[in-house]
Amino acid sequence: MIDKTHSSIASALAGITDGSTLLIGGFGNAGMPSALIDGLIALRPRELTIISNNAGNGDTGLAALLKAGCVRKIICSFPRQSDSYVFDALYRAGEIELEVVPQGNLAERIRAAGSGIGAFFSPTGYGTLLAEGKETREIDGRQYVLEMPLHADFALIKAHRGDRWGNLTYRKAARNFGPIMAMAAKTAIVQVDQIVELGELDPEHIITPGIFVQRVVAVPDATTAPIAHAS
Repeated sequence: MIDKTHSSIASALAGITDGSTLLIGGFGNAGMPSALIDGLIALRPRELTIISNNAGNGDTGLAALLKAGCVRKIICSFPRQSDSYVFDALYRAGEIELEVVPQGNLAERIRAAGSGIGAFFSPTGYGTLLAEGKETREIDGRQYVLEMPLHADFALIKAHRGDRWGNLTYRKAARNFGPIMAMAAKTAIVQVDQIVELGELDPEHIITPGIFVQRVVAVPDATTAPIAHAS
């Protein structure tokens, strides 16, 4: 019987070690898998490479992971905002590496990894520092930059509802990078508000099929009542 559910966050995060590369979902705090990140901080892995849209907000979530000293490098689109002081301090002190990727390229590099695309040409970034050291090519009179896919050992994402097969639905903007991150990682670990019985999810509403998900753990929010599930 296929059952990808886990009874604890620690169990769901098993296998993440020093030096792992992680995709972490979220657009700011929307869709941020905060419970999984807190569980990861408790494990204290070191030298992680994180791929995410942002570099953390305030002192919680991804910012807390950086503050705990777990991250060696972050690949993201928006490293600095008014409340990104944790990243800012670490970067200015030379304690974290940064690779800035335009948001569209970031999404496409993740999608390429999950879709088996070896590389792709994008016009974004041509003629800027972001294109330094990369192959460029003129196509139909326009200049393009060769971009490589972003693979990861693990993806930590948040969904709204899931079943024991790993089928997922999302809630509004919390979907953001979750579906493509699940596809691009060797192991996708998903924090859901609710685990439901097989058949309860309308097939037309399933965004991420269970084939792309390896582990699911329920972390109910204040507005969602949990349903009992197997360990």
